[in-house]
Amino acid sequence: MERRLAAIMVADIVGYSSLMESAEEQTADAVARCQELIREKVSPLGGRVFNTAGDACLAEFSSAINALRGAAEIRNALASSSDGDPLKLRIGLHLADVVVRGDDLVGDGVNVATRIQQEAEPDSICVSGVFFDNIRRNSPFIFEDLGTRCLKNLSNPLRIYRLREESARHRLQTAPTRTQAIREKRPCSVAVLPLRVMGGDEDQRFLAEGLTDELIVELARFRRLFVSSRSASFAIADANPDPVKVGSTLGVRYVLEGQVRKISDQVRINLTLTETDGGSVVWSDKVARPFADLLDLLDRTAAKIAATVFGRMEDASMITARRKQPENMSAFECVLRGIDHHRLGGVLEEHSREAVEWFTRAIELDPNYAAAYAWRVCAASDLPEFSFPESEPDIRRALELDPCDAEANRIASFFELLKSDFDQAAMLMRRAMELNPSDAYIKARCAAVSTFMGEGETSLRLLEEAEALDPLLPVWCIEEHGIAYYALGRYEEALEALGKLVFQTFRSRLYRAAALMALGRPEDASKLVKEAIASKPNFTVSRFLFQERYRDPLLCQQLRDRLEDAGLPS
Repeated sequence: MERRLAAIMVADIVGYSSLMESAEEQTADAVARCQELIREKVSPLGGRVFNTAGDACLAEFSSAINALRGAAEIRNALASSSDGDPLKLRIGLHLADVVVRGDDLVGDGVNVATRIQQEAEPDSICVSGVFFDNIRRNSPFIFEDLGTRCLKNLSNPLRIYRLREESARHRLQTAPTRTQAIREKRPCSVAVLPLRVMGGDEDQRFLAEGLTDELIVELARFRRLFVSSRSASFAIADANPDPVKVGSTLGVRYVLEGQVRKISDQVRINLTLTETDGGSVVWSDKVARPFADLLDLLDRTAAKIAATVFGRMEDASMITARRKQPENMSAFECVLRGIDHHRLGGVLEEHSREAVEWFTRAIELDPNYAAAYAWRVCAASDLPEFSFPESEPDIRRALELDPCDAEANRIASFFELLKSDFDQAAMLMRRAMELNPSDAYIKARCAAVSTFMGEGETSLRLLEEAEALDPLLPVWCIEEHGIAYYALGRYEEALEALGKLVFQTFRSRLYRAAALMALGRPEDASKLVKEAIASKPNFTVSRFLFQERYRDPLLCQQLRDRLEDAGLPS
């Protein structure tokens, strides 16, 4: 008997029986169109419809993330349907081992997906706890925890999550939105793969990922050393590739791997530096140190790696200004725990709240720890009650304590944008880029600021540099290409760039709509606006323009007029 692991999607039409009773032929035609639409959206994402039963449609995917994206695309497409009263679906998603019978799939996993679908409200998407755990670290969507439910004919209760909406730009999420490609290897280049936890202790994942970030930042201080961006390293690590493949994909000559474990106040770290042409190890080290000595250890380790890559120690003049270390290492551990929760804060609100609590605790332990203030603002910005004016003292304090903290400069830049101080915003973002030159996300945000400043060509150049650092850039970075073209008035190029995205974001759809209006295609623009607001029915032009901070008031007014004319409420 053949079995396989699959992400199962079950979609069911709301009110099917009553629709058939009132208008049988029209409903049958609408159902056929809906099932065809589902096939069209499922196939490009590697999925297939394996069964239809009346109004239900069952599909399988080899990737849970693709199953999630497929469900969202189906919902968006139905919302923009030209039918006068489009059908509404309930969609359930589950990850399970299933039995293969010819082209059909059967078993408990399919039954569970069906029961989850029955728990969903009209026009909503619900997923099982197993499915959610598989996608939460790479999800481009925000979820709401519905708690455990006792489902019909299932002996054990299941935890259910409801997809709420597409996530906004997120500092630490690395949704896999790009296709891996062979890259030419740069000289003096290295990628740091996420450290693994010795013994598989998941409770120490926060330490391993936090120390990976620290190593990347430490290596980036050596200006002549090309360090692949953290977003690229974390995205490629999910596939568990070997160093030779990493070298080809990210275009680097060396790969740093390692393991870490903390026992009481001692930290053990094993590190290996491998050259990517033949896969031979060129340097390795095993150390055990008190946790209090950890940051000094990382500093020395980064210097050793740079020396190996260059063949000699880099001159002190080639190193950028250093961040200030925390005075209290317990505060440092709290920050690492906060960052771990913040990674997931774009997916589930409770993680953002826990992140804020950990950063607050770090500040209580060390009131002079600049990074804790900066990260607290970043995490709090994901919460619905976030207030920019109330958070501004935190970011000011972070800059006062440590002007060399890249994150503090990055966040402060957007505070200045909100106050329309464009010159100060640009200065702070460029400073952030100088302090962490290996970070593709910061470079992409600097490109966004350049676009708002009216410097579209500069933005395009910075985005090319960001893609060199990270060929797997997340979609909310690469969409800036199309937005820069739009701001330059190059609407056909904007449509082409935004249309190439692996999946369409809320923002990309609205900019495509505005570009289509500029090109005299209002019907196509209106369809995109309907798709965009399928998950945000109360969204308005004013809310959109709050985040699109153009220096040129004419560009703002033009964007407003086009989106209103395309159907976005004012």
